[in-house]
Amino acid sequence: MFEGCFTAIVTPFRGNGLKPELDEDAFTRLVELQNEAGVAGIVAVGTTGESPVLSHEEHRRVVELTVEHARCAVIAGTGSNCTWEALELSRHAGDVGAAATLQVCPYYNKPSQEGLFRHFSTIAECVDIPHILYNIPGRSALEIAPETMARLREEHSNIVGVKEASGNPETWRKIRELCGEDFLILSGNDGDTFALMRDFSAKGVISVASNIIPKRMQRFVELGLRGEFAAMEREHLALRELFDVLFIDTNPIPIKEAMSLAGMPAGGFRLPLCETSEEKRERIREVIRRLGII
Repeated sequence: MFEGCFTAIVTPFRGNGLKPELDEDAFTRLVELQNEAGVAGIVAVGTTGESPVLSHEEHRRVVELTVEHARCAVIAGTGSNCTWEALELSRHAGDVGAAATLQVCPYYNKPSQEGLFRHFSTIAECVDIPHILYNIPGRSALEIAPETMARLREEHSNIVGVKEASGNPETWRKIRELCGEDFLILSGNDGDTFALMRDFSAKGVISVASNIIPKRMQRFVELGLRGEFAAMEREHLALRELFDVLFIDTNPIPIKEAMSLAGMPAGGFRLPLCETSEEKRERIREVIRRLGII
């Protein structure tokens, strides 16, 4: 179920500013585009979905819309730095039919590894669907140590894997060594996908780029799943400029800009996020034009 390209889908708003309205029609169209492309799954209300600025009511609504309209596996981003909040959002995701949750490493309050173990354990014990850890030290200010992942894997059969976004090959090596070959690794960065699949038996990616090139990203990952790494490397090199430019500014600003340039209903931003500079927008335009996206 959790092999392939999983699109970390954007959340469209009707304009920019303090609290533009959630655009449910646009969101439904974006889900349908992913269905048509045949991606393995959709990750709703993750970082790319601007989860930090959604109310709990909006968060639940986006998960419900995704489950209702997606014809693929839905992974709901339900993590938080508050355990009870993550638990309530995870319960809701399970109740409405999400295939799994994505549990970000608690941010800002910086718990110990023991605190992380208890946080994820509480969710796993109370919500009986698969959970995927999300290791992203660049945003959370600490990592889920591979030793903690192994301990969680040993104690909870429904903690099935990790979205790995540390960018650190030594961390990747330790995860695979300590957690075993059956522990799911999904790349958390498009640009790391090739190396993670070739060298560490990752099973795919939770992708930003697949918002705009979903069919191509699914094919890219399928090359790795078939062990066709020479062809996968060629595609990695062809897409590397896109992977890089989508982080020319804070995610999801560049991907929403790119989608809008391509005529897709990505919508605007809620503060504190805002549009990128004209210089960066032109750089995005150049890259997606060279790739034939516009």
